[in-house]
Amino acid sequence: MMKAFAARVTQASRTELVVIMYEVILTDIDCAKTCYNKEDTVKFEQELKHAQRFLNELMATLNYRYELSYQLMSLYIFINKSLVTAVFQKNADILEEAEAVLKVLLEGFKGTVKEDLSGPVMQNTQQLYAGLTYGRGVLNETYLNANEQSRGYKA
Repeated sequence: MMKAFAARVTQASRTELVVIMYEVILTDIDCAKTCYNKEDTVKFEQELKHAQRFLNELMATLNYRYELSYQLMSLYIFINKSLVTAVFQKNADILEEAEAVLKVLLEGFKGTVKEDLSGPVMQNTQQLYAGLTYGRGVLNETYLNANEQSRGYKA
């Protein structure tokens, strides 16, 4: 999953980077809840701390020239508090509200991606349409658009 996120980052605009970060955080929370259900508290904590690092990056990059940044910061603080509380109380139920807020924010930013015509943030990167890599006994396909998973031939 992280390889797919990394491939998308190379082609992403600023708004798409925010969308990817939200998706990473939500993926980490889902993985943490799975670990919690398996009673793997160490992995549960690792996943939430990984999500927290991405959340901290979102907090650090807010532009306070816009009023919206202050509102986003208060939401990020709430989410961060939920992550920290879940780690210390070792309770995944606390994550439900934070996850719901993240999903709303994700949908909002997905809507604004179409309006961002600034182009990719990273320069001098190779254009990536789809990629195939060989792993140990497997063929891995990387694609940028999550809705186009059925493109091409299946190995």
